Amino acid sequence: MTAEASRQEDTPQPALAEPVRRVGALWITGLVLVNVGIYTAFFGPIQVLLGLQAQAFDPGQKEAIFALVTGAGAAVALVANPLFGAFSDRTWSRFGRRRPWVLIGALLGTVALVALAGAPNVATATALWCFVQLGTNGAYAAITAAIPDRAPVEQRASVGGLAAMGQTVGVLLGAVIGALVSGSFALGYVICGAALVLGLVLYLTTAADDPLPRTAIPPFSLGRFLASFWVNPVRYPDFGWAWITRLLVNVGNNMLTLYLLFFLQDAVRLKETQGIDPATGVLILTGLYAVFVIVTSVIGGKISDRMGKRKPLVIGSSVIIAAASLTLGFFPVWAGAIAGACILGVGFGTYLAVDFALNTQVLPKAADRGKDLGVINIAASLPQVLAPLIAYPFVAFWGGYVSLYVAAAVIGLLGAIFVTRIRSVA
Repeated sequence: MTAEASRQEDTPQPALAEPVRRVGALWITGLVLVNVGIYTAFFGPIQVLLGLQAQAFDPGQKEAIFALVTGAGAAVALVANPLFGAFSDRTWSRFGRRRPWVLIGALLGTVALVALAGAPNVATATALWCFVQLGTNGAYAAITAAIPDRAPVEQRASVGGLAAMGQTVGVLLGAVIGALVSGSFALGYVICGAALVLGLVLYLTTAADDPLPRTAIPPFSLGRFLASFWVNPVRYPDFGWAWITRLLVNVGNNMLTLYLLFFLQDAVRLKETQGIDPATGVLILTGLYAVFVIVTSVIGGKISDRMGKRKPLVIGSSVIIAAASLTLGFFPVWAGAIAGACILGVGFGTYLAVDFALNTQVLPKAADRGKDLGVINIAASLPQVLAPLIAYPFVAFWGGYVSLYVAAAVIGLLGAIFVTRIRSVA
């Protein structure tokens, strides 16, 4: 290495500096739209389109086909998020570190979605959905890492809340697309792909993204690269406690929502008592939940930034989520379900905004923001695998829905307790 290169490497780089200037409305709008596009591409297929396609392949095996396709995609998502985050950390393009991967990931996801529309068999559909998950999670890892790159700490919960709002809008938009094109899942995939591409335009054309000089990136070593995905909780205890907190709260939340259709059918007896189809009931509850998430994610983020504190709001929102679970468990009637959905939206919306900001403040190194946030995001994805394994025995053998929702509340509250162990964030 030359002396000049050595001096460049020792000089602090703008891309790695802690941001001090507040980001503006245009940058935030671009960020929100990217999240809308990504979550539309995620949840339009998961909520409706993949199920319709599974039914088209084999009506008698639709549940098994759907489980195979989504399970394989979830496994890919667990790996893709930290992997693409690490790739973006090491990117030295003149367009910045994050924007190239937002574009590459979204284009990969879009191509796979369009191809999925014409998948001839289950194996092809499974492979293509894995590519959708690979691409969209790659884009998500990069756009998430852009927040601590650009937004100062005192604005981070507000920005995180608006990003969470965009994600929830994407979930709703995906459901709308599925409902409008329910007769043609192929058209639905194309529309979801178009939404993903359109969501990029403003961010890619206007967002600042400081480039990282090639000399600032250490030589690549496969062994060091793979080893970097282990963040030692003894050396970085706050990171470890933040990871555990996110895992537990999300496991509790997933347990709460997992069997909602069957809860309305078997415990609430919605069809018999209210004349409402349970599937319609799920849609109503999801809509109410989403409205409160959108509102409280924005408000909760702003409150946290003004207070300059994260832990009290993470604890409070975790308690509210637990209250939603107990409401469902001990009031298994339609009014109780409505109340539970609204309470859950209040709690989880606040949690999404504030916990994200907290997580960005416990990252070990600026040079690894993308990779480390990807590792943190595993704690939000892994519960999709863990929650069914934990929930089933409660429903089948250990007391039914009351015990399930009490267990979900207890697990979520453990997350609230463990967040108190974090020392570096107020």
